[in-house]
Amino acid sequence: MGRGRAKAKQIKVARKLKYYSPDTDLNRLQQELGAESQKSGSSDPYDDEPDYSDYADKYNVDDEDEFGNYSQRES
Repeated sequence: MGRGRAKAKQIKVARKLKYYSPDTDLNRLQQELGAESQKSGSSDPYDDEPDYSDYADKYNVDDEDEFGNYSQRES
């Protein structure tokens, strides 16, 4: 029976969280998150990854024939 006061408090807190938007200092947030500015000319974050194209050529297997034959046998 005493839930009315608790529910009203929850609604008040929810509305405050929903509609209150403090001024956000985006520069300070960026510093806190540890983001670094782009100093180099490269904008691609994946430039440091090794080249896997040799492995792709070596291990590339055409599986369409295997699955095609399997599905035809089951039919």
